[in-house]
Amino acid sequence: MSSSKTGGVTPPRLRALVELDPLLQPYEADFKRRYGRMQELLGKMEQHEGGLDAFTRGYATMGIVKGPDGTLCCREWAPGAQALHLTGDFNGWDHFSHAFSRLEFGKWELLLPRRPDGSPAIPHGSKLKVVVVTSDGRTLFRISPWAHYVTKEGAAVTYEWVHWDPPNPYQRVHPVPACPRSLRIYEAHVGISSHEGRVATYEHFTRNMLPRIKRLGYNCIQLMAVMEHAYYASFGYQVTSFFAASSRYGTPEDLKALLDAAHALGLRVLLDVVHSHASRNTEDGLNEYDGTDGAFFHAGPRGAHPLWDSRLFDYRSWEVLRFLLSNLRWWMEEYGFDGFRFDGITSMIYHHHGVGEDFSGNYEEYFGLQVDEDSLVYLMLANHMLHSFYPQCTTVAEEVSGMPAMCRPVEEGGAGFDYRLAMAIPDKWIQIIKERKDEDWNIGDIVHTLINRRHGEKCIAYAESHDQALVGDKTLAFWLMDEAMYFDMSILCPPSVVVDRGIQLHKLIRLLTHALGGEAYLNFIGNEFGHPEWLDFPRVGNGESFHYARRQFHLADDPTLRYQHLQAFDASMNHAEEKFGWLAAQQAFVSCKHQGDMVVSFERANLQFVFNLHPANSYTDYRIGVRTAGRYHIVLDSDTREHGGHERLQHDVEFFSSPVPIGGLQHSILLYIPSRVAVVLANRELDN
Repeated sequence: MSSSKTGGVTPPRLRALVELDPLLQPYEADFKRRYGRMQELLGKMEQHEGGLDAFTRGYATMGIVKGPDGTLCCREWAPGAQALHLTGDFNGWDHFSHAFSRLEFGKWELLLPRRPDGSPAIPHGSKLKVVVVTSDGRTLFRISPWAHYVTKEGAAVTYEWVHWDPPNPYQRVHPVPACPRSLRIYEAHVGISSHEGRVATYEHFTRNMLPRIKRLGYNCIQLMAVMEHAYYASFGYQVTSFFAASSRYGTPEDLKALLDAAHALGLRVLLDVVHSHASRNTEDGLNEYDGTDGAFFHAGPRGAHPLWDSRLFDYRSWEVLRFLLSNLRWWMEEYGFDGFRFDGITSMIYHHHGVGEDFSGNYEEYFGLQVDEDSLVYLMLANHMLHSFYPQCTTVAEEVSGMPAMCRPVEEGGAGFDYRLAMAIPDKWIQIIKERKDEDWNIGDIVHTLINRRHGEKCIAYAESHDQALVGDKTLAFWLMDEAMYFDMSILCPPSVVVDRGIQLHKLIRLLTHALGGEAYLNFIGNEFGHPEWLDFPRVGNGESFHYARRQFHLADDPTLRYQHLQAFDASMNHAEEKFGWLAAQQAFVSCKHQGDMVVSFERANLQFVFNLHPANSYTDYRIGVRTAGRYHIVLDSDTREHGGHERLQHDVEFFSSPVPIGGLQHSILLYIPSRVAVVLANRELDN
């Protein structure tokens, strides 16, 4: 590590990054400056806070913390306040009887020893408020930013802070599963996990969803909308209380039990964390907590998101860094999460927030004055901290611009994420399904979209996520089959032309994405069986209806409906990946992408994947290139009866290679490839 003439610090492995991508060489100074700023912050933490570990355990000193003798230390950061008081059930809601003392750097402290009878000064379950007297004399009632539990009763408009200190807190029993070689992620939302028109609970998810996810062959869950959000229809992206698990699904102990049960099944759990912005709510959010426009956020126009009607954090602020970094550790330590999917990173890392930007891939777009380096340095710090203290932690970036080095180690100058979401893939599938009949699909364009990713940066591929199901759009299955899903999904009669097409293409789209699109795979809850319709949360605009805020798993479990076939194929894909490990293998070698025949073939993990996307043409003795000589046999077939197919392939047949080169490979086999079928073959010589 050496000093740079630009005032930065050279990352120890910057040379490796530039060798990986020589186009980054003109921007070495940017990487040095960013890394230097991170090192400067780490140095200040060491000098003034006792190091990174102490600094990022803010929850151990802020909010309400019980000391060894039972004394409650109440500490808040409210730099713009004139005075602070604590009120609640414990003092009969006397607003000014318990005053905080002013400390340095905008902090306030109140000590509450045990009562004479030995009971805590604030009993578990008590309601509380921070009373803020502003610099201009106003009296405001606020929830502590560090509150662990907030609830809303009945028709109440705002959430209430409830002191959470149960006498018998949940104790984790099961060890955390090791990071798997391949991530197969089930993106889930607790509230919609029931077919009933209600908000489902953590307990319901634990009892009903965890075994299902395990059976389907996923090894990781990504939980959305857990950080408390007052507005349910925000899908969890307008966070009001960052340290509180959403009470609409149950208690903090219920969530801890959910994670423990997931770990018992070998399932890792990621939290969808929203550090890119915060709700504008004041009475039950962070906004104007101390009566000023700033504190946690940038003051003025810079602190407001132009499209999301939300507030933007000031990542240069020392206390904001403490708050956000400690927030990550809180979810790891208190609940046992195994990592995070960071939402809205594109909005964070550019001053323009990506609004109106059509990123072309020109590297000048990723450097310069439009980049918000404060937020980039925060992300580097977050990943450095998480991977230092939790080596098995997994971090995922939701980043649409394609900024280079987002998923390269911090020591190289990168942001340090393990994966980025391949967001172009679901957009491509929706686009072509909407715009073209499948006989007009551009095979080369599809393959290019699936394989076009930054070398050395791991991607999570997905055919659709929650974004593609939100109101105003439809699931892939619904785009493919539309109203026929209401009338023609019974197995008691032959499938309609529309349903047969939809079922076959749904399987091909998902396997193409699974095997070709990245180094991990993601599915949104219910889409594995072709969930119909869209997703829409109860709100004024739909009469507060829950009709579309649920997942109809009973459709997949009904043996008389064809949804079961899509669910079975999804499970078969995952179990085949578990056995052969193609996600962990090198990127696929595509040997055939024939536009006229609409055939795609590629090799990955010693498997040969073959797709015939043609709506009518089946091919006999179709020559497919293979890497190694031997006897090939079918290990996955989309055309079986179990998968809703037409059983046109014989599984007791072996395909012998011959030394006939094709598609850049030295050997080939001859196959019968029916229309709209995907088949995966393994070489018997390599089975062991």
